[in-house]
Amino acid sequence: MPVETGLSPSTSPNRPLLPRVARPPAPGAAALSGRRTAVLTLLCFAVTAACGLQQWSAVLLGGFDLGIFHQGVAGYAHLELPISPVKSYHHEFPPSFSLLGDHFSPILAALAPLYWIWEDPRTLILGQALLLAAGVPLIRRIAVRCFTPPTDGTGAGDADRASGDLAATEDPARLRTVRLVADLAGLVYGLGWPLLAAGRGGFHEVAFAVPLTLLMLERGLARRYGTAALAAALLCLTKEDLGLLVGMYGLVLLWRGRPRGDRQGERAGDRRALGYGAGLLIGGPLASALAIVELIPAMGGQPDYYWVYGPLGPDAGTAFGNVLGDPLLLVQVATNATVKPLLLLWLFGTLLLLPLRSATTLCLLPLLAERVLSDNPNHWSIAHHYDAFLWPVLLTATLEALGRLHARGGLHRRTGYGLGTAAVAISLVSSLVLGGISLLTPAFWRPSASNAALVRGAAQIPDGALVEADNQVVPRLVGRTDVVLVDAVPRGRDYVLIRSDTRTFPFQTSAEQAERIDLLLAHGYRQVWGEHGVVLLHRESDEPVPGARIPDDSSTPVKEIVPSDVGHNLFKG
Repeated sequence: MPVETGLSPSTSPNRPLLPRVARPPAPGAAALSGRRTAVLTLLCFAVTAACGLQQWSAVLLGGFDLGIFHQGVAGYAHLELPISPVKSYHHEFPPSFSLLGDHFSPILAALAPLYWIWEDPRTLILGQALLLAAGVPLIRRIAVRCFTPPTDGTGAGDADRASGDLAATEDPARLRTVRLVADLAGLVYGLGWPLLAAGRGGFHEVAFAVPLTLLMLERGLARRYGTAALAAALLCLTKEDLGLLVGMYGLVLLWRGRPRGDRQGERAGDRRALGYGAGLLIGGPLASALAIVELIPAMGGQPDYYWVYGPLGPDAGTAFGNVLGDPLLLVQVATNATVKPLLLLWLFGTLLLLPLRSATTLCLLPLLAERVLSDNPNHWSIAHHYDAFLWPVLLTATLEALGRLHARGGLHRRTGYGLGTAAVAISLVSSLVLGGISLLTPAFWRPSASNAALVRGAAQIPDGALVEADNQVVPRLVGRTDVVLVDAVPRGRDYVLIRSDTRTFPFQTSAEQAERIDLLLAHGYRQVWGEHGVVLLHRESDEPVPGARIPDDSSTPVKEIVPSDVGHNLFKG
């Protein structure tokens, strides 16, 4: 039986006996100071919240989608299903239609406690900012893992990097490097243009997707696969297509956990990575299939409602057969609009193609394919929230690539410094141009004359009234009235707040809005207020309005018609 000597493990018969001393912490531990993390987290929260509140102040946030999410979360807060009349009326869903039948996002129920404190759409703006800011500590930990060499020869710090005998020590130069990388990673993440775009969009499920994706990736790098799997499961409850991202991460784990050979110095396979990888590879897509085929229809939705891949085929089965018969069809559809390849060039080019040097980038394939193969032009721009789903993967892959260059030393390290510096500069400049500067410009916080008139018009409507309203003022009414969107179909409600000379979603032209006003005035409505092209109409009689319709159990859902001028500018939605 061995005798405990109390000596350092490095003691040998040929070396003097030394008392055991505490091993100094790795550079990564020292780099993650609580103060730095707190400052960067607060900065991310402040900027993303400011983006949303600026849009609120300028009356640029619409019922689609802020008003919809408000009604859904309010339903959860009242211990009910997330039913949104704004959504169901406009797209002609039955009255029992739940938002879980639109996108399967039960995780939104986690926001209900915030509504017990303040039931207001701005609560969602602040809640999203909190969730996005929660990613700052995670991306900093990822940066540290990528730039701190493994201590056990297993490659635990970066599973893509060849292991080496580089024990972590209190090397001041290395500590400074790791700290700098962690700080810059937190800064680039927190001020990243995808998060700014998400903030400007008001609120979406991406608020949960971003920190959960980072948690899955960070725990995977730490080889804490149980927690990574839990984060993956929560991602599957965030949006129905995120199971595909989870499945691709399972493939990444299988690749990284594979045996590297039997020669001395090569690593045996990571059995736990292989097991969890196989589970995610199978479970993620199965979760997506279950949500789309079974759960969404059970909540009143249609499994093919968001099928926007007409050039590939009328349904998934036909599209799969068409692609098998002609693989080049994918290339043709992915390049049938100039903005599609520009989107890919922007996403990877602004990071100097560094993400392509990491297997983690495989996680992007399903989400990118959804967008570039789509025939909905709204999916091609970077002005919406869609890029925020990709941001955690892009940054993690970039850090992994730079970490490998740094570990190789010499010219590779100098190249990594140059590429990393350039990527940081490009990212921060892009953020300034795509929204950062506007936060510092008072004019962008003020509504236009037309938008300000909408708010004044909304103030004329009594609480509890039945209202049809312009998309951009719906969030101001959704908390105190029964409001739906004014759209192509009259609903016969007591009040209609509409613009006559400025096109607004979902109308194709402002002339359609002017025609609606004339129709209502000719059939029982009277104008009771008007300013700057905005009019408030009140119903004075029960005279039927031609074409009026209220969705019922027999309603057939309709899809959005996208205006022809959308989809031609990468930077404009």
